[in-house]
Amino acid sequence: MCHADWIVPDWPAPTAVKALITTRNGGASRGPFASCNLSERVGDDPQAVAANRRLLLRCLPQEPKWLAQVHGADVADADALQGVPRADASVARRPGTVCAAMIADCVPVLLCDRDATVVAIAHAGWRGLSSGVIENTVRRTAVAPERLIAYLGPGIGPLAFEVGDDVRDAFITRDAQAAHAFAAQPGGKWLADLYSLARQRLARLGVEEVHGGNFCTFGERERFFSYRRDRTTGRMAALVWMHG
Repeated sequence: MCHADWIVPDWPAPTAVKALITTRNGGASRGPFASCNLSERVGDDPQAVAANRRLLLRCLPQEPKWLAQVHGADVADADALQGVPRADASVARRPGTVCAAMIADCVPVLLCDRDATVVAIAHAGWRGLSSGVIENTVRRTAVAPERLIAYLGPGIGPLAFEVGDDVRDAFITRDAQAAHAFAAQPGGKWLADLYSLARQRLARLGVEEVHGGNFCTFGERERFFSYRRDRTTGRMAALVWMHG
């Protein structure tokens, strides 16, 4: 039985497509990792992480295809994965293969097609977004973009993500329209809207149906881990797969 606080995305995916996003609640970890940290790479007690992953596995058809995320734009073939590759997105066409992304402020972008032939996930922080992780993931689905449905899971909200000129420039030098996703702040800083930037990228690709994007990991302390807020913290997981 999945924890009641975990999120089942509200999107019009085909019935064969399943998705789940964990929150920080429902696990065995303590301290800054309380309570459902799923990452082995943040300094948590390995036994607690293992217990948390066992709880998650009860909700899934098989072990998730974890990635060693590096804030890049590489996309892995989840069906053929051996080990844990350095990548920030994955695609699956085989029923039962679980695409997964760890999150703690970066936006998870879940994708499926209307015919339930493919699912995908992208870990989209500002570096991945500006480097093209969404474009690469959509391309790897090999489906016409208008046949895709997207869901934006919990990430840092537009009122909490303060950045410098370097982040803004990384986007507007490639797309002038990205300027609309940045609000000027005192001292030469900007508030960046990752959800808006993700929607812009999806729209430009031709993905017309986009849902979600109404959370803030930074502001909702009791529900979500946030690296920007706490630095030493856990990781949640966003997952998508197809039933056979």
